[in-house]
Amino acid sequence: MRIWIDADACPRAAKDLVVKFAHKRGLEVVLVAGQAQVKPRFAWVRLIVVESGMDAADDYLVEQAEPGDLVICSDVPLADRLVKKGVDALDPRGREFDQKNMGERLAVRNLFTDLREQGQVGGGQAPYGDKDRQAFANGLDRLLTRLMREAESRKG
Repeated sequence: MRIWIDADACPRAAKDLVVKFAHKRGLEVVLVAGQAQVKPRFAWVRLIVVESGMDAADDYLVEQAEPGDLVICSDVPLADRLVKKGVDALDPRGREFDQKNMGERLAVRNLFTDLREQGQVGGGQAPYGDKDRQAFANGLDRLLTRLMREAESRKG
């Protein structure tokens, strides 16, 4: 099992939590980015910088992540592609993407994209705060625990 991070858009606090949780559980972390990033200096953390281009990091994540892995991303279309492949995805605010909620999440994302393009709403998400960090830690712990149990049951 690996934890992948769509590193270009992931808040640093969330990346730091992933590294901490991965270390505790003995898991590898792979940061995937379209531009250079600061990589934590741990052997279990890798950084892959893909060629720049529209959706290059997303395409790499979809190609490389496998069922049983976890991808941290806030990109709803990317999460949809991963979920369809059977890969678990979690956003940096602790909300899991799954088969049941993908339709709604895509519809809301598309609605807000249209409203922004029409000038009816502005901005993006609120700044990443302590409440988001705690929700992410809870969601990450819950999801990793489930995925590790599933991996153990497949072995035994």
